[in-house]
Amino acid sequence: MDKRSISRRPEFLYQGAKTREISFPLGGLGTGCIGLSGDGRLVDWEIFNKPNKGGINGYSHFAIKAENSGIVLDTRLLHGDLLPPYSGEGQQFGSGPNRGYLAGLPHFRTSTFRGEFPKATISLEDQAFPGSIELTAFNPFIPQEDKDSGIPGAFFEIEVRNTTETPIAYTICFSAKNPLPGKPKNHFRYDPQLSTIQMSSCDLQPDDPRYGDITISTDAEDVSHLEYWDMTAYKGGWADDVNGYWKKLAAPGRFNQAPVKKCARNTGASKSHHASLAAHIEVKPRETRTIRFLITWNFPLCTNYWNPVLMDDGIEDRVANTWKNYYATLWGDSTESARYAFECWDALHSMTNTFRNALFSSTLPPVVIDAVSANLSVLKSPTVQRLEDGTLYGWEGCHPDEGCCEGSCTHVWNYAYALPFLFPKLERGMREVDYRHNMGPDGSMSFRLQLPLGRPRWEFRPCVDGQFGGVIQTYRDWKISGDTDWLLRLWPSVEKSLSFAWSPDNADQWDRNRDGVLEGLQHHTLDVELFGPSSWLNGFYLAALKAASEMANHLNKDVAANEYNALFESGKLWVDEHLFNGEYYHQDIDLTNKDILEEFMGPRSSTKLDGRSEADIFWDEYWDEEHQQIRYQVAEGCGIDQVVAQWHANLCGLGEVFDKTQTLVALRSIYNHNFVRELRKVNNRNRRVFSINDEAGVLTCSYPRHEPEVPLSFAAETMSGFEYQVACHMVQEGMMSEGLEIVSAIRKRHDGEKRNPWNEFECGSNYARSMASYALLPALSGFKFDMTKGVIGFDPKQDLQSHQYFWSINEGWGIVEINDNNINLSVLHGSLVLREYHSKLIAERGVQGATLDDRGITFAVCSNAVLFDNMIDIQAGKKLRLEFDK
Repeated sequence: MDKRSISRRPEFLYQGAKTREISFPLGGLGTGCIGLSGDGRLVDWEIFNKPNKGGINGYSHFAIKAENSGIVLDTRLLHGDLLPPYSGEGQQFGSGPNRGYLAGLPHFRTSTFRGEFPKATISLEDQAFPGSIELTAFNPFIPQEDKDSGIPGAFFEIEVRNTTETPIAYTICFSAKNPLPGKPKNHFRYDPQLSTIQMSSCDLQPDDPRYGDITISTDAEDVSHLEYWDMTAYKGGWADDVNGYWKKLAAPGRFNQAPVKKCARNTGASKSHHASLAAHIEVKPRETRTIRFLITWNFPLCTNYWNPVLMDDGIEDRVANTWKNYYATLWGDSTESARYAFECWDALHSMTNTFRNALFSSTLPPVVIDAVSANLSVLKSPTVQRLEDGTLYGWEGCHPDEGCCEGSCTHVWNYAYALPFLFPKLERGMREVDYRHNMGPDGSMSFRLQLPLGRPRWEFRPCVDGQFGGVIQTYRDWKISGDTDWLLRLWPSVEKSLSFAWSPDNADQWDRNRDGVLEGLQHHTLDVELFGPSSWLNGFYLAALKAASEMANHLNKDVAANEYNALFESGKLWVDEHLFNGEYYHQDIDLTNKDILEEFMGPRSSTKLDGRSEADIFWDEYWDEEHQQIRYQVAEGCGIDQVVAQWHANLCGLGEVFDKTQTLVALRSIYNHNFVRELRKVNNRNRRVFSINDEAGVLTCSYPRHEPEVPLSFAAETMSGFEYQVACHMVQEGMMSEGLEIVSAIRKRHDGEKRNPWNEFECGSNYARSMASYALLPALSGFKFDMTKGVIGFDPKQDLQSHQYFWSINEGWGIVEINDNNINLSVLHGSLVLREYHSKLIAERGVQGATLDDRGITFAVCSNAVLFDNMIDIQAGKKLRLEFDK
């Protein structure tokens, strides 16, 4: 499928009311971002090392002027109509739209937003304007290239088409506010390759966390500029800076402002200190020309603003509490990164397009491409930061002005499958810091990494799904990389974390009798404690045991391998026999048994004076005195994650964790009991409402048989990360229509009118768990891998005559094409080293020939595998072809 046919697909177009909620993140991996709204405004300026939802930067915008023979034909913003409501926001309610939106200035009547992450395009037209405009915005997204995908900037290409029969001179102007505190300094530099305006502050020193700069730039040949809007006659208090700027822009000709050599005095009524950079082009009739603009930023110092390091006197230790952004170790300031971006622009844009086209041309249902691509944007949001050494650190999500739930939370990032396949080196780095900084002497692991690195670890109890999920992820990342030396370095920590389950030092007594069954107190991702065995959490334990057994076996640690496997087999047998009720898996607990609580926290205090003991708090939290029940348990409920461990196992090539037949029955029960097509029928007594009215979604936990008085936390909520997991698992197990129905329900909720398509929220915006959607791609393509053996393969789940899928693993990515005659495996970037290719089609059809870049290679066929006589190295631009027997 070519680029144009992809870009015209209607599933990715947004018009009218469907653009209301759009904020398309433009920024690097771990750099923060700026949002492009559905009507072309620059919103959500989240470049200052923390979230800033709803934050704008003064009057920052793009505008265009058209002239002919010195006569101005029209001048207007590159915005579409601002959609209602128009009453105002916050303290400006009752004063109309936010002044920074510039809604009263001339703009375009018709706008269409096309969103295909990592690129967005806005088409603008108006009968009164002599021309049509396409504004394309992106930040490079190139799998496995974390530097080039981590440029702190937003890239813009503005295409102007002269729709008239006469030549027209166009001026495209990019204006931005200097956001720095103190005396602002805006400095214009020109050379034939790049014109820049760098904005900084004269008052801030490099050790100040607010220190930094932004740069607007263009490589246009003909430019003019305004270093400061308010260095004009317009210095009054009635938005005179905007008025003065607009009069200059709308006048014939160019900006003409003498350079300002000193820092601007921060005095007078106007303190906005905006700057404008204008590109001038002549466009012939019916001709199209393109201008490139860039905004880059550099705010090098991060601080722990949510839990600062304190000195003995209780004052923040600014030195110990500060670290440097990784991007600031690569580029000294925003102008330096701008120069790098323009020098590499063509290559960066080309490879971003190659990735985008490979993904969007995959023969996946459009709603799956939508779900997969949209949630990649989390990696470009403030949810993700990169520490000074390049380590990736993640929040769970973003509150409006601060991160939400710190510490690369392991029980949330468990679900995020985009990073390990697209940027595997960064994912392995997360494993390394987890084991290095979160592990205690007894093998327990904190699930929230503390910053700056090296601080004492978080002292809250460990969580089952996070700790055992780390073992599963280590197994997955080892198979993706094929790096056994890396596994050897982590292995002592893996063993220690696993053996904590039965350690006498484990106060929560997870597997106290060492039989593969978790009977103890278990903290988990729904933020409460579960008591006694459940398939949900026990599944993580079983999958971790099985993964550890395979890793130990590879490392020739036979005793450990046999021990872990025996525990796995014992636990699996018990879970399949005792936790499946014929319809679904559940939890084994007597909710009326007080002794369960007393076993872990002791008796409640008999008297309460000024305060409560830890035991009292625990009892008040979990014992419902009125109904004589333990609170917040799955019990006989049908949980969305009851077989989540099998989903992980399927994706990692780990094999069976639960009985296959019972797993399928359980998934059907989740579909029948938890998937609700009209949420108005559900009594959602939880704190948060993610689906409403006639929207559809999958409940966290339903109770088809008997609901406790106080059910599991978040039971009636619909959280997209969990929903993607179960939908993907259904696809894996052959429930194609059911899984896709759930995916469609999620994306209909994020339609641009009701919610932002590029922000699936849970506990905050840009939520990491939503990257579970990426797993739909390997699930539908039947992607299998084991780079420790040089194995890759595909067994597509869809019944199509021909298939094409994007893939990414280790050091290469590309596409696979499968048809009646052959299999073509193309590497588009990097390289892929193979020894075997696996597919059921090989056993069904046979293989008569194999070529690499049209040169024959020798091989053997063994069942469903092609075994190459020698390792083959497929470089970028090369193709492996397997010809079926005729």
